Order: sequence, then C-alpha cells, then structure tokens
Amino acid sequence: MNEWFKKLIEQFKNLWAKWSVTQKIILFSITGVVLIAFILIISFSASPSMVQLIGAPIRDEADLSRIVTRLDQEGARYQVTAENRVLVADEDTAKKMRAILIREDLIPAKTDPWAIFDIERWTLTDFERDVNLQRAITRNLEQHILALDDVDAVSVTLVVPKKELFVEDQEEVTASIILTPRPFSDLLENRKKIEGIVKVIKFAVAGLIDDNIVITDQNGIQLNIYDELRDVDRIEIARREIKTKKDLEQQYKREIFSALRQIFGQDRVQIIKLDIDLDMSKKTINTEEHFPVTMKKDNPRTPFDETQVVPSITLSKETIDESFKGTGFNPEGPPGQEGQTPPAYKDLSNLVGEYKKASLIQNEVVNKTNVIEEKSPWRINRISLGLAIDGMWKRKHDEKGNILFEADGSIQREYIPVADENLAKAEALIKDAVGYSQDRGDSVTVEHLQFDRTLQFTQEDAELRRQRQLRNTILSIIIGVGAILVAAIVFRLISKEMERRRRLREEELARQHQAMREAALRRAEEEGIEVELSVEDRARLEMQENAINMAREHPEDVAQLIRTWLLEE
Repeated sequence: MNEWFKKLIEQFKNLWAKWSVTQKIILFSITGVVLIAFILIISFSASPSMVQLIGAPIRDEADLSRIVTRLDQEGARYQVTAENRVLVADEDTAKKMRAILIREDLIPAKTDPWAIFDIERWTLTDFERDVNLQRAITRNLEQHILALDDVDAVSVTLVVPKKELFVEDQEEVTASIILTPRPFSDLLENRKKIEGIVKVIKFAVAGLIDDNIVITDQNGIQLNIYDELRDVDRIEIARREIKTKKDLEQQYKREIFSALRQIFGQDRVQIIKLDIDLDMSKKTINTEEHFPVTMKKDNPRTPFDETQVVPSITLSKETIDESFKGTGFNPEGPPGQEGQTPPAYKDLSNLVGEYKKASLIQNEVVNKTNVIEEKSPWRINRISLGLAIDGMWKRKHDEKGNILFEADGSIQREYIPVADENLAKAEALIKDAVGYSQDRGDSVTVEHLQFDRTLQFTQEDAELRRQRQLRNTILSIIIGVGAILVAAIVFRLISKEMERRRRLREEELARQHQAMREAALRRAEEEGIEVELSVEDRARLEMQENAINMAREHPEDVAQLIRTWLLEE
C-alpha cells in the first residue's frame, strides 16, 4: 500500500510539473468552488427543517396567543420566532393545523394568504399566472380538506370567471367538491363538520359565497343542504341530551361510590338503579323589580348609617273637594209655563239634604329594573335511586387461631348483616349527596341485601388450597434436598474413610515388601551373593537414601513437608 501511495504521489508531481500556470489556476478555482458548495450544503442541511404555519407574521398578541393555545391542545410541536412567525414540524402538520384554524375562525383578519405569489417571473404571462394561481388554490384546498380526519378522498373543481369591466356582467365564482368519508365517520350526519368544510372553502377562494358551493358524497348526495339536516340536528340534540343524562348519572354514582365504599368496603355497595329525569326545555324569565328611591346617601366617614329612602316620589297630584248642605231652590219659568228643571231634580225641590264629593289623583314614581333570566340548559325533575348494601363474611378460627374448614375442604364462614342504624345513616348520606327533594318527588331506597359470593368463595378456597399445596410441595422439596445433602456428606465421609484405609493398607503392604526386599538384600550381602537390582529398585534405593540424608541434614523441612501431606489428606 505504501508503494502504491508513493507511485501515486510521484505521478501527481510529474503531472503538476507538466501543467501550465493557467491550468493550475483553473484547478485551484474548481477546488475552491467545490469546497464552498460543500460548506453551504452542510450549513443548509444543519438548519432546522420547520414549516411556516401562516405565511405572514402575526402582529396581534391576542391572535398569536389563541393560535398557540390551539396548537397546544392538538399536541403539535411548534416554534415562535422573534418576528412572531409560527413554525411547525412538517408540512402535514401545517396542513392539518391550517384547516383547524380556518374552521374555528382563528386566522388573523389581516393575514395575506397569497404572499407567495408576490414573486414576479419574467417567463410567465398573465394568463399562465392566473392558471397557476387557480391550480395552486385547488391543490391547496384539496390538501386542507384531506388533512381532516373524517375525509378519505376529495376532488375539488373551481370555476373562476374572467374579470369583466362592469359588475353586472361579472359571473360568480363556483365550486363543486366530492367527498369520500372515512369508514365509521359521522361526517354525513354532523352538520358542524360540514359547515366547517364550507368555511374552509370560502376562506380559500376569494369571492365565493355559500349558494355557489356544492358538496356531495361519493354517491352524489348533496351534503350542504341544511334544511334537510333539521331531522339530523334533532337527532344530534337528542343524542347530546342522552349523553348529558348519562354523564350526570355517572357523576352521582362516582360520588356515592367514593363515599360509601370507603365506609362499607369496595365490593359491598351496589347501585341497583339510578335514574335522573331531566327537563331540557329552554326557558327565559322576564321579571320587573321595584326598589326604594334613595334621597340621601350614606356618608362613609360617619360610624352610623345616614341613608334616607322613600318608597316613591310624587310626580303629580290633583285634589277635588265639593260639599253642599241645606234646602235647594228650583226657579220656575214665566207664569203660566212649565219650568226647564229636569224631572229627577224637580222631585227633590224644597227638600233639606247634604251633598259631599272628594276626589284625589296622585301619580308616583318608583325605581324599577327589568331582569331577563336565562335558565340553565337542563333542570332535574326527579331522581330515583335504589342501592343495596351487603353484609360482612367472617372466617371462623379455632382457639389457636387456625382457620376452620368444612368436610369438602372449603373455609367455614359466618355472615354478619348490616345494622338498621347503618342503613339509615347511609340513606341520609345519599339523600344529601344527590340533593334529595320531597317536593320534587325524589325516591331514595337503601336496603340490606346479601350478595351472591359463590364464585368469590370458590376462588378463595381454590387459592388457599393452591397455597397449601405449594407450601407442602416446597417443604417436601426442602426436606428432599436436605436428605440428599446429608446423604452426599455421609457418602463423602465414608468414601474418604475407605480411601484412607485402602491407602494405609497399601502402604503397609509396600512397607512389608520393602522390608522383605531389604532383608533379602542384607542376607545376600552377608552370604556374599551378588544380586543384580532392577532399574526401579535401584532408583527407589537412591530415593530412599536421599530422603534419609535430607531428613538428617534438614529435619525441619522434612517435618513441614510431612505436615503438609497430613493436612492434604
């Protein structure tokens, strides 16, 4: 490899020497351009790849706060720059959030959605720009609608007429949309979702009105005909009322369970039935209230109240008092003619009487106010509640504290019912919890009822039998293992003892053979007979002599060696 590098360097030096100055300058220029491009690519790729949610900065802090709050509710990852531009993670998130913001009227009023088209291109004509704009609007609108969770497919067709000189000649913009809802979606029955899609289309296309928008499903049924959705609205209202009723009943159940199950136990309280009759009708009450007129206000600097009030103030007053007492005189006409006195008064002539008349008309001014009270969306007409409380089961034990068992192996148990006093207290607690009203006709019943615990007791008995069997099995295993360990230890001891005895016996035999051999050698030496020893016997004799000599010269080392042998044995 080193030779190859050396050869390559040598070739490059020869080539460099042959090049002219111009070629060298061109080489340096190309190398510099490549390095700069590489650095730019790295810098751009290292920058965060986030997408703008709205093409323009949001100047209003209130609009920015509402948009950020909605992003937090959707769990979208976003970033707000110093210029108040909102950036999201990717284009799909941007499409989805734009659709939500448009549907809920959270797009700022002064936002310019077409800022991207401010870029001028010399190679495009005005017609091409209009066509590209329409195609971009159509494509963007399809992406917005597809970002909705309830839409599986969409096809959008926009008709944007050419602008005319006179308004009366201008044709209106129209839009037709074909939607394919996702499976198990309520898009076809939910009016609010359809209205949201219509609003998305209106915001996306300038000059488009509701009458010029047609939305159909894949079967050609028009969806944005709201008159035909009234029955659907009634069904939706009924569904919401039922949901409200169920939620309220669940809330009451949770409150009752949380209170009683901490007192009686988790599995001893059971609601048989809870029914809340709700009145969902909308009511508005208009009342007129009258209050006194304050003539003098209280002085806060004094320790006493100086307020002076009167029930009313006299606006106008008229009094008439007329009285008559004595005999009246009825003049007659000329002699020989009838007078002009009415017959009713003629009969009263020359009579003594008394006449009085009194009349009083007084107009008073009072303070009043009109109160318009909007009742809550629902009102409880009646509450019916039935609740059962189970007693307690207690296991029986003997004098030593051991559990007693039946003949079949099940646990002996004793049932303790709930006292009537506790039932009455529980009923009082429930009445206070649900807001019991006798005038409303509420009904709350709390009874003692023994629950069926057969399955629970069967499981407890089976668990206890399993525990006892497991305990006996573990005890048997422990005893077996202990016996095996004891047997192994005894076998090991016996084996060592037998091995020791065998070794001692062999040593004794070897010692006897050696003694006999030595005695034979001594006799042969005494008799002058030459004995030829084998190689093994000669080596053994030399080793024996060496051991005797070492024992004589170094007795301590030999003693330590013998001790080591004995310890190993």
